[in-house]
Amino acid sequence: MNNNTAEKQLKQAESAYTEGNYNQVVLLANEVLNGKVDDIYHIRALHLLGSVAWKRSEYPHALSYYNTALSTAQQVGNRSLIAKTESHIGNTYVSLGEYTKAHEHLLLALSIQEELGNNMGIADSNGSIGVLQIKLGNAPLAMEYFSRALALYEELDVKSGIAAMTGKIAVAYETLSNYSMSLQYNTKALSLYQTLGNKSEITSIINNIGVIHCHLGDYNTGLEYFNRALSVHEELGELSGVARVLSNIGSVYSLLGDTHKKLEYQTRALGIYEELGEKAGIADTSNSIGLLYFSLGDYTQALEFINRALRIEVELGANWGIAKAAGNIGKIYYKLKQFAKALDNYHRALAIHQELGHRTDIAIVTTNIGVVYTNKEYEGYDIAKAEEYYLEALTLLQELGTKHQMYECEFLLSELYKQEKQWEQYAFHLEKYYSIKEEVVSEETKKKAEQFDRERKEMEREKQLAIERAEAESRQLILNNILPKKITQRLIQGENPISDHFDCVSILFMDIVDFTVLSSKISAQQLVHLLNAIFTSADVIMRECGLEKIKTIGDAYMAVAGAPVVQEDHALRAAQAALKLLDVMQNLVVTFPEELGDQSIFNSLPDIEVRIGLHCGPVAAGVVGENKFLYDLWGDAVNTASRMESHGEPGKIHVSEEFKNVLGETPYWFTSRGEMDIKGKGTMRTFFLERRG
Repeated sequence: MNNNTAEKQLKQAESAYTEGNYNQVVLLANEVLNGKVDDIYHIRALHLLGSVAWKRSEYPHALSYYNTALSTAQQVGNRSLIAKTESHIGNTYVSLGEYTKAHEHLLLALSIQEELGNNMGIADSNGSIGVLQIKLGNAPLAMEYFSRALALYEELDVKSGIAAMTGKIAVAYETLSNYSMSLQYNTKALSLYQTLGNKSEITSIINNIGVIHCHLGDYNTGLEYFNRALSVHEELGELSGVARVLSNIGSVYSLLGDTHKKLEYQTRALGIYEELGEKAGIADTSNSIGLLYFSLGDYTQALEFINRALRIEVELGANWGIAKAAGNIGKIYYKLKQFAKALDNYHRALAIHQELGHRTDIAIVTTNIGVVYTNKEYEGYDIAKAEEYYLEALTLLQELGTKHQMYECEFLLSELYKQEKQWEQYAFHLEKYYSIKEEVVSEETKKKAEQFDRERKEMEREKQLAIERAEAESRQLILNNILPKKITQRLIQGENPISDHFDCVSILFMDIVDFTVLSSKISAQQLVHLLNAIFTSADVIMRECGLEKIKTIGDAYMAVAGAPVVQEDHALRAAQAALKLLDVMQNLVVTFPEELGDQSIFNSLPDIEVRIGLHCGPVAAGVVGENKFLYDLWGDAVNTASRMESHGEPGKIHVSEEFKNVLGETPYWFTSRGEMDIKGKGTMRTFFLERRG
């Protein structure tokens, strides 16, 4: 491979990556990586392999590829590729939740790109740092990074970058509870990615749009988007994406009051995150499962899961996650009537949400603080203060349009006014509660969710059945490659041992002349490569002529015509196979890959020659024993055929008189060798089989 070929292959690999054809990317990139080309192409191939591993959530493999690329880039002193690799490493650490390490690598990448004046690299680095800030819960700062990156991409007219930053800005708006702007940017990003044909990113945007619809209380539409996203993530093997969507689906079931379904989906998501080692995902899903146990009244389990989430979020320095966990711990302490602890956690959460500008979360925590003040068992009971908190939260929720939290707040207000015997206000807010809830949690929505769950499970069953069928077919193919198909079927039906008798078959033996000398002069790997080339050629001929390969022993090859399927023309088939074998072996050219070592030794080796022996006679055939089944032949005819080969001459087909007689009238010549002493057989009359003319 030369540099031009490497460039073409890498461009093909990049296109395949965009299309989500990751297997093709791996194939093309590995070919470049193994080729004798400039280091720059090796580094780009390593980047692609790392990116595929990252997409498949195989983060240790991704880091291994990137670190190798970084080492190579440092050796050749290519600052641009060093920066790009540092950025890849940083992004991988973001996925692993190693935010401190991620920050170091991403800042270094940005510094080098700015030093080089590489606007493309500067844009990439700004985008990556923005993603890190989202993970840390700092959406306003993330928005600044995304906006800088977007401006550079637009200036450079890099459509993939424009699409990426448009999608990231949508995420920032969602984090800031600006759902209309988030939906607007997501829709634009989806259109851009569809034009580019980027399957993976299209799927991520579809999932994000589903999240927005759920925030706005449209669970039907949300589930439809999640279903689409889940199918493609599974198809692409993007496990992190699968876990993310499963968690979102679980959240919808929670909002619909189906805690068992929520637990099922969230547990599956948590299992994937734990397998991948994604700390942020583990924390987020643990938090959700803790809330589920909270709704079931199991406060011990709830605290266990949410405290686990809090510990991870603190370790990651993820303020948004810390705030969510603290708010949920506050809810648990409220139920345990530890009101002071509840308020401490609520105010801790509220302060962080206010600092980060997370308005939906501000409204939720504000509502929960109001709930504490309505409880007469709390020594600071203050119904007026509770009303103040509720109305403040409701105003914010109405601005945001988050209907689920809105109807919950309306219900709490109705209960407050009922307690205070303010019947007009009670009736007003109770009516609002029912109308909004009916809009959000309708019977149609519940049925749609149940239908979705049934369809998902049916799809999973069909997928599992397809996998099992494919595995069974694969096993069957392997068995049929080891044993004759007819024999495989008999073994499957429970017949063992298998013992058959054939009155007359033709047996072929072939071995390589001077194999011992040859094997002493080349390496073990070269020898295996040579034998594979010879025996593979023989296999092709056996299939063409209808013979059954029995086995190879060292350099010897054995086959039979007339078993396990009876063939009246077995001798003719064996003769044709032997002559073809001789032709092929006399003209066989074996090439050896460079990685098998020094090639010069082959110049001094003689041409490959074989001896072939044929004999006809009765045999016993079958399968015996319990392990490593082998279809084999036994009998004097087998021994005689072997002797024909061992007493033959290089480049000739040595046959017995019995074989000549069974073959009868043919277009072939028989040259008599006269009578000769055959070891173990005594004196025999034998012949050389040749073509006429």
